[in-house]
Amino acid sequence: MNDLISGSIDLHMHTSVSDGTDTPEGIIRRVKEAGISLFSVTDHDSVKSAVIILRNLRSDDPRFITGVEFSCRDELGKYHILGYGYRPASRAVRRVANKAHAMRENKVRARLEFIDREFGFSFTDSDVRSLLSKDNPGKPHIANLMIKYGYAESREQAIRQYLNKARFESEYIRPEEAVSAIRKGGGVPVLAHPAYGSGEELILGGQMISRLRRLTDMGLEGIEAFYSGFTAKIRNEMLVLAERFGLYVTAGSDYHGANKLIRIGDTGLEKSRELPEGLLKFIDRVVPETE
Repeated sequence: MNDLISGSIDLHMHTSVSDGTDTPEGIIRRVKEAGISLFSVTDHDSVKSAVIILRNLRSDDPRFITGVEFSCRDELGKYHILGYGYRPASRAVRRVANKAHAMRENKVRARLEFIDREFGFSFTDSDVRSLLSKDNPGKPHIANLMIKYGYAESREQAIRQYLNKARFESEYIRPEEAVSAIRKGGGVPVLAHPAYGSGEELILGGQMISRLRRLTDMGLEGIEAFYSGFTAKIRNEMLVLAERFGLYVTAGSDYHGANKLIRIGDTGLEKSRELPEGLLKFIDRVVPETE
């Protein structure tokens, strides 16, 4: 295990397959330059980047763990469920990813109809086809089209003033679906940035305990206790909860390239004097050949 923990660990980042700016091939180089020894790419609702990275890894590249991030919701809120170490060819994981992609396409169409009806913003058939052909179409891509046609001056304005005003019946993957699929694919389901819910919602204390009880009953096996946006207080609470519930611990920056001001490896893990037992056990689980 020493070769893995001698450098940094970053298990949460995104490529151009979802809402990052680095290609899957390019992020290998970025990770290597940053001195990362163990990494995972967790693109939203897609395993494509994992397949590409596995195909392009060389023997001297950092160690890689397959990853994915499913956006989930049920009657009690939103959840981002990370999946690690799954088999890329798993039918269960791919089925949920394909379902989530279809839901994303439906939301894009609904938002396009909304801004056309409410504001008169329309695009060519070619623009719409190109939009829907993307691996992970969403609000940022619609916003880029709005800027192109002069409907908005910036992506932030397009989303805040127009796209976020759309209200429609939306479909979501349920957390138990994501957890079950990841486990069937041989992977480990982990709750991403657990203290953060919908929007600026902060989930701590009793509310966090209640949420973890529900999710562990579904089969959740870990929480992302180290995260770029966490304060020391939040991080420590997550570590206590991981020990209380017997959960694995992971560390991720949520790097998005130029789309977010977060650097690779910014997980807060460097502030810990020693790696927590939950993280060491996680590494043993997903990289079993490591000594």
